Amino acid sequence: MKHDPPRTIIAQSELSELDPRTRMLLHDPIVPTLLRMAWPNILVMLAQASTGLIETWWVSHLGTAALTGMAVVFPGFMMMQMLSAGAIGGGISSAIARALGGRRHAEAEALVMHALVINAGLGLGMSALFLGFGPQLYRTMGAEGPSLQAALLYSNVVFGGNMLVWLMNAFASIIRGTGNMLVPSLAVLLSVVLLIPLSPLLIFGFGPIPALGIAGGGLAVMVTTALSALLLAGYIWSGRCLVMFRRARLRFDLFADILRVGAIAAISTLQTSLTVALTTALVGAAAGADAVAGYGTGARLEYLLVPLTFGFGGPLVALVGTNIGASQPARALRIALIGGGLAFVLTEAVGITAAIWPNAWLGLFGNDVRMIETGTHYLRIVGPAYGFFGLGLSLYFASQGAGRLTWPLMAGLARLLVAICGGWIALRLTGSLTWLFAALTIALVIYGVMLSAAIASGVWFRPSRSGGAN
Repeated sequence: MKHDPPRTIIAQSELSELDPRTRMLLHDPIVPTLLRMAWPNILVMLAQASTGLIETWWVSHLGTAALTGMAVVFPGFMMMQMLSAGAIGGGISSAIARALGGRRHAEAEALVMHALVINAGLGLGMSALFLGFGPQLYRTMGAEGPSLQAALLYSNVVFGGNMLVWLMNAFASIIRGTGNMLVPSLAVLLSVVLLIPLSPLLIFGFGPIPALGIAGGGLAVMVTTALSALLLAGYIWSGRCLVMFRRARLRFDLFADILRVGAIAAISTLQTSLTVALTTALVGAAAGADAVAGYGTGARLEYLLVPLTFGFGGPLVALVGTNIGASQPARALRIALIGGGLAFVLTEAVGITAAIWPNAWLGLFGNDVRMIETGTHYLRIVGPAYGFFGLGLSLYFASQGAGRLTWPLMAGLARLLVAICGGWIALRLTGSLTWLFAALTIALVIYGVMLSAAIASGVWFRPSRSGGAN
């Protein structure tokens, strides 16, 4: 009589067939694996965020009008980074991770071409949108006269080259989907090292190189972004990546696999950017352009939490996606909650530090009294709630890996409504920025608590009335 081999022998055979990186995602201890994957990603995200800080520091030497101009453009440009890296990029990483976890390698490689088509198209579309409607948007946010002129000079450069940002983040997301966080980190770090001398060179000029002012800062970012894109594309092309560029027939189901996560995530990203943009408009209407510069400089630290949290978020997409693809839901949930806790601790430490020593941050960008006053007020009220933003954002990335984004979308909507509607009502009743900032604080707490409670309760794996999952 023929006997089937024991299940343990089959499991060991299947395990030995896995790529070592995929095997690590599925079976290694969670905390060491997450930290090992997160540290290069945190480093690269901080480096990427520092491009904006480097620019802001140099632009602040051009005066308050230039600083205000950058403050009104920055939410839109940061939205491009978040959409291309965190939203659609998360959909790319999630789809590739789930395909590799399910041992569908040919599908994972076909997803590479689909990812590039999606990001190239979206990059061109977003460029047209901001180049066409930028002036109206920046006026609404409080820029006028010299500050509006500065905003348009900067905006035309960064959004003119916007497709480079989308392509660079497409390449990085493809590589992260395989579980490799180090290569994208090194590429972006190199571009930041180049940005440090290039930004002041193009802003202020030197020798035969003319001073381009605020437009020079934008050009420096585009040049270094192009360098990162070339390096990442070269890595994939070289064959050292788990997936490669291959000709593949474009398929609706593969576009849908990326976009069913990425499109919903994009809505969540738009919620975050819309919250900051509308708050900027409220501050401008209530207190004027100098207050906008102060709030914008303070809120830039909040934006810094996005790439900082993505340091954990990128690994969470790969870890959760691979484990979901391999039918290990309990491990996927543990990974998500542990990652959320680590992100909370890290971002809360940043927020409390900023609340205690706000001038250490604000003083980097200028000494205008009104700017410092408004920025300090914002950081002391909202900073202590930053941990809840990090918690919610990390679980948003984990939900991308799971392919379940209904609850992150609902939590982001709750944050938007409480922050903007509550802040508008507070301003109407009191005329005080204190209560506007209090509304922002409450909104962050609701965002983090609502999403963590939902995921801990098992909504990822709960059937919906339509027979799908939440």
